[in-house]
Amino acid sequence: PGLSYTWIFNNTTLDLQEDSRRFVSQATGNLYLAKVEPWDVGNYTCAVSSAEARRRARGPPTALALRGDGVMGEYEPKIEVRFPETTYAAKGSSARLECFALGK
Repeated sequence: PGLSYTWIFNNTTLDLQEDSRRFVSQATGNLYLAKVEPWDVGNYTCAVSSAEARRRARGPPTALALRGDGVMGEYEPKIEVRFPETTYAAKGSSARLECFALGK
C-alpha cells in the first residue's frame, strides 16, 4: 500500500496517459506492452516510490530486443480465460474484470 510505480525508457520517464499500447499495473508494477514495435527497443527501468516513506528506488535496466527469427520459444502467445460463469456485485459498488494475453 502506498507504492507508486513508474517506468523509465532510455533514461526518459514513460508518459503512459496518452499511450494506448502500454500500461503499468499499480498493483504489481508490471509494464505491459501491446504489439511491440521497433521503436520500443531499448532499456526499461522500473522505479518505485513511497510518498509515505518519502523514498524512491530504481531497479536495474532491462533491455528489450526484437527477435529476427520469429521464434516465440517458451512464451508462445496464449489466452486464458478464468472467469466464473456469474460475477456478483452489490448495487452501487465497483466490479473489476481482467483479461490478459501473455506472449513474447
